[in-house]
Amino acid sequence: MGDFRALPVTARHVIALTPPGLPPGAWDVTDMGQADPRIERYLARERPWRDEIAALRRVVLDEGLTETLKWRSPCYTAHGGNVCMVDALKDTAFVSFFKGVLLEDPEGTLVPPGPNSRSARYFKCGSVEELVRTEPILRGFLRQAVDNERLGRRVDLPPDDLDLPDELVAALHADPDLAAAWESLTPGRRRGYVVAIAGARKSETRSARIDKHRAAILAGRGLHDR
Repeated sequence: MGDFRALPVTARHVIALTPPGLPPGAWDVTDMGQADPRIERYLARERPWRDEIAALRRVVLDEGLTETLKWRSPCYTAHGGNVCMVDALKDTAFVSFFKGVLLEDPEGTLVPPGPNSRSARYFKCGSVEELVRTEPILRGFLRQAVDNERLGRRVDLPPDDLDLPDELVAALHADPDLAAAWESLTPGRRRGYVVAIAGARKSETRSARIDKHRAAILAGRGLHDR
């Protein structure tokens, strides 16, 4: 059998994507009503970690979540709320749980995306073969996350205790419209901007970043909103 990484990830090639130990068709998603056909096109393009993303997708869909395309990546919802996304970094594929901090994880499997992440948690997948071993753990997290949405659980974040850079304080004082727009942003969006601006070492770079993001702040958008 040829290299399955060169094949489009569709139902026609699901046998090639099935690792040793699983029956042919074990990852076929054609009978899952929650699948979004746009994700088939997304996976048909050559991309790093495509096989692992397809394998993670199969597990998520098998747990009954509804699939859609958001932020240019496969996103999964339940009970009207965002549950998780499936994507990849340079060194791994992953499932990102929006409210991952709420999940019981006694083994410490889940990791935060970054040092400033307060809610999201990653379940990493380094290979298709690895997922064969860790699939039961992932399913447990998915069931917890879906149940949290059913119960309407929210992440209780501490009060916004952000330490604003001096340059941002000055910009807000100098521009009432910018200050009003800043106050109308959600705490998460404000935090995103503060982290991005304060991460610059030089004052002139911090000021340049404020200028760069000014229009988005005035429009009420977050750092990564389109």
